[in-house]
Amino acid sequence: MEANNKVNQEELEQKNKSKFAKKTASKSVLLGAAFLMATSSIGPGFLTQTTVFTQQLAASFGFVILISLILDIVAQVNVWRIIAVSGLRGQEIANKILPGLGVVLAIMIVIGGLAFNIGNVAGAGLGLNAMIGLDPITGAVVSALFAIFIFVYKEAGKVMDKVAQIAGGIMILLMVFVAFKTSPPVGEAIANTFMPQEISWFAIVTLVGGSVGGYIMFAGGHRLLDAGIKGQESLPEVTKSSVTGILITGVMRIALFLAVLGVVSQGLAIDPKNPPASVFQLAAGNIGYRMFGMIMWAAAITSVVGAAYTSVSFIRSFHPKIEKYHNWVIIAFIIVSTATFAFIGQPVNVLIIVGALNALILPLSLSVILIAAHKKDIVGTYKHPRWLTVTGIIVIVLMGYLSVITLIEQMQKLFG
Repeated sequence: MEANNKVNQEELEQKNKSKFAKKTASKSVLLGAAFLMATSSIGPGFLTQTTVFTQQLAASFGFVILISLILDIVAQVNVWRIIAVSGLRGQEIANKILPGLGVVLAIMIVIGGLAFNIGNVAGAGLGLNAMIGLDPITGAVVSALFAIFIFVYKEAGKVMDKVAQIAGGIMILLMVFVAFKTSPPVGEAIANTFMPQEISWFAIVTLVGGSVGGYIMFAGGHRLLDAGIKGQESLPEVTKSSVTGILITGVMRIALFLAVLGVVSQGLAIDPKNPPASVFQLAAGNIGYRMFGMIMWAAAITSVVGAAYTSVSFIRSFHPKIEKYHNWVIIAFIIVSTATFAFIGQPVNVLIIVGALNALILPLSLSVILIAAHKKDIVGTYKHPRWLTVTGIIVIVLMGYLSVITLIEQMQKLFG
C-alpha cells in the first residue's frame, strides 16, 4: 500500500513539474513573440524617423506617438487573435477568403522584407562601425554571420526569442539613460501629447507603417503559431503578448523622443547626416556615440532576424520542401540581403518606393483579417469582439487613405 502511495505521489509530482515546465515555456514564447515583433519594428529607420520628426514637431511629437500606439494596438490585437483562433498563417487565411490572394500578399511582404533587410544589414554594419570602429561592410558581414548562426542552431526559435529579449532590454536601458542625460522638458511633452500645437498626419502614417506595416504585423503571431500556441483558450495570453509588444516599442519611442527633445530644447544643432548618432554624441560625448553604435547594432540585427524569419514564414506553406528546409531558406534570405548591400549598396529609390508600399500592406492585411474574423469556416464558433471590428475598420480607412496620399507624394518626389 505504501509503495503504491509513493508511486502515485511521484507521478503527481512529475505531472506538476511537467505542467510548470510547459507553463514556463509558454510564458517564454509569449514574451519572445512580443519582443520579436517590437524589435522587428525598432530598426535603423525607427531611430532616424523618431529623431527627425522630433526635430520638426518638438513636444507635439508626443501626440503622434500616442495616436500611432493606439492604431498599432488595434491592428496587432486583431491580427494576433485571428491567427491564434484559426491556427493559420496570414497567407493561408488570405487564400481561404479568395484563392490567390495569399500569394499576392506573400509576394508583397517578401519583396518589402528583402528590400528593408538590405537597410537592416547596412544599419548593423554602421552600428559596429560606431561601436568598435569596424568597417561598415565588414561589420555587415559579421552581423549577418551572427544572424545566420541563430538559424543554424537546432532550437532556432528559442535562440531567436532570447536574442530579441536581451537586445530589446539593452536598447531600452541605454535609451532611457540618454533620455535622463539630456534633461528634456517632460511637462511640456506631456501637455503637448494631449493638446498638441502641431499635428502631422504624415508622421503618424510613417510611424504606424514602420511599427505594424508589412511583415512586422505578422511577426509575433506567426512565431506563436510555430511554437504551437493557438486556439480560443490561448486568446487572453495572445492578446496580452500583442499589447506587450506594442508597449515595448512605445517605451523605446518615448525614450528616444525625450532624448532628442532634451537636445533640441537646449538649442544644440543635430547633424543632418546622421541625426540619431548626433543626439547621443551631444548627450554623452564619445561614450554616447559608442552607445549609439550598440543601440543601432541591436536594433538592426533583431530587425534582420525578424524580417528574414517572418518573410520566409509567408512562403513556407507553398511547397513541402520550403516547409522542411525553412531555416535554410531564411539563411539564404539573409545572405542575399547582405550580398546586395556589400556589392551594390542600398538601392535608395527602391527602399523609398517599397517603404510607401509597405504602408499599403497594413490596410490590405487588416481587411483580410477582419473578413476572416466573421467566417465560420476559418474561425469556427469564435465571436470576434465588435469593438475590435469597428476600430479595425477605422484603422483600415485611415491608413488606406493616408498611405495612398503618401505613396503619391513619394512618387512625385522621385519622378516628378
